[in-house]
Amino acid sequence: MNICPYLQFAFEILGKKWNGLIIHYLSLCSNGAAHFSDMKRDLPEITPRALSLKLTELIEYGLIEKVVTSGSPVSISYHLTEKGRSLTTALAPIQEWAQQFKDK
Repeated sequence: MNICPYLQFAFEILGKKWNGLIIHYLSLCSNGAAHFSDMKRDLPEITPRALSLKLTELIEYGLIEKVVTSGSPVSISYHLTEKGRSLTTALAPIQEWAQQFKDK
């Protein structure tokens, strides 16, 4: 029996600590976007270094994009891409499953 390569790819991303929570967090933000400081404040368990590494990783997967807005001061935000938004749709049934069975 062979493991589905597509499912394996999905778990390669979601099986890494913080990736799913960062994607979920961005999905809850207006326009699917947030600043680094917002994420650090709202996800206090993750260290700044780990958050930076995870954001870079999710950019490489094409799930989020880094948007730099020039001005004074420069503004950097992280946005879900179309690919990232579609993943949040796929995560909704998993969230429902967890709500139903977490404490049972």
